Amino acid sequence: MTTLTSGSRAAARTPRGAPARPGVRFARVLVAEWTKLTSVPSNPWLALGTVVAAAGTAYGLGLFVRPDDGRSGSWVVVSGFVLAQLGFLVLGAVVGTSEHTTGTARTTFTAVPRRLPVLGAQAVVTAVAAGVTAAVALGASYLATTGPRAGDAPALDLAVPGTTRALVGFVVVAVAVSLLGLGLGALLRRPADALVTGVLLVFLLDLTLSGNPGPVTDTVRALLPSAGTRLLEDDAAVAVLDAATRGPELGAWGGAAVLGAWVVVVLGAAAYRLVRHDVR
Repeated sequence: MTTLTSGSRAAARTPRGAPARPGVRFARVLVAEWTKLTSVPSNPWLALGTVVAAAGTAYGLGLFVRPDDGRSGSWVVVSGFVLAQLGFLVLGAVVGTSEHTTGTARTTFTAVPRRLPVLGAQAVVTAVAAGVTAAVALGASYLATTGPRAGDAPALDLAVPGTTRALVGFVVVAVAVSLLGLGLGALLRRPADALVTGVLLVFLLDLTLSGNPGPVTDTVRALLPSAGTRLLEDDAAVAVLDAATRGPELGAWGGAAVLGAWVVVVLGAAAYRLVRHDVR
């Protein structure tokens, strides 16, 4: 008995000089998710396409803006978001569905059995990638609209109330849209389902309902994620929107709160499904 006990203890001890086996820490999960994101060749092209879409759209729309049409210089710079938001939505959806489309979900969640750290790490890397892309897109849009703003388009004046918020809002809303795409991807687990749902929520529903204004349609529009784009408007433009609506007057920060609520709810639903249901 003594011999067996001593042998068991000896076997249980780590051999001298052997490295200690690291546990599953969030930092390691974060590095793994960042590696996955940056190792896919299409992702840099997606970021570049998003930047080009933002700058190109801003330049094109800036050519038609005149000083007396009520548009501000900040609107000219951030106007490319109307198309660039699709790129941010795709980014989030791709990250959210990657484990399920590549068939690595079981392997990943066997290595990280608590599962939620994976979703948390995906949220961090998505937000960072979207934030950097949005900042570059904003700078590119500023440079692309230099000509129109020097001609008939209004100049960019930071003294105009709400201008700074509109510029910063470009990055903030881009990150929020990408996180919404991530949540939809992790919840629905199919890229097509996530993208179709995301496009409906952030673009098509608002565009469709705007053609039939009224108390009901304006209220529904105020509750859609697209309400977050109010952050991209200066104070005068937000006041015009609130004066024209027959629904809730959200203001800029109210619209941001609606978008933030959508992100929290969708990510929460994705986390619930991830923990409570099997992965395939």
